[in-house]
Amino acid sequence: MKPVLLMNPNSNAQTTRVMCAIAATALPIPPDGWTAPSGPPLISTPEDLARAALLVAAETPWPDLGAVIVSAFGDPGADGLQARLPCPVVGIGAASARAASAAGAAFAVATTTPALAPLIDSLMRAKGSAGHYLGCFLAQGDPLALMQDPEALDSALLDTIRRAAAAGAAHVIIGGGPLGAAAERLRPRAPVRLFNPILCAAQEVAAHLQETP
Repeated sequence: MKPVLLMNPNSNAQTTRVMCAIAATALPIPPDGWTAPSGPPLISTPEDLARAALLVAAETPWPDLGAVIVSAFGDPGADGLQARLPCPVVGIGAASARAASAAGAAFAVATTTPALAPLIDSLMRAKGSAGHYLGCFLAQGDPLALMQDPEALDSALLDTIRRAAAAGAAHVIIGGGPLGAAAERLRPRAPVRLFNPILCAAQEVAAHLQETP
């Protein structure tokens, strides 16, 4: 079976390892990981996302891949890379929008990066069902500080999920590749169904690999 490459546009190798472990639970083979060689450890601004898009789109992965997962929620560089590669390039943001829309109920995004909220809204409406998307709900606290404190991160995200549920969301996407581990920790505690975007992308890729000889 052809290999799968998971690209982490954040420059944090430990985050890449966590993402790969999450994706591996839905894939027939564990993915290989790629970490951005430069840029911030956590993409949190439109400028960060734009620079990451250039970096990802310019990368030349090894040949004969089965698929590529771009594991940052804004899908930076995914379209540019897809234009150059014959295999599917799946952004975790788009994959989660498709999965949540397919569930057929109102959904929202819970995330920690307020500066990216307008871009997230655009992506969710473009890739999902605009009539089902309620919006982006923001955790309280500095994004970088929250990432350094899993307990504080979980508490802030759980409060955000509850606010989204109170606004009518039946499903909530945890909006961020680096938030994938938190999504799994919070799954049994959440009042609504959670979508982990890494798993959504991995499930799409797994379906493609099953259909491809």
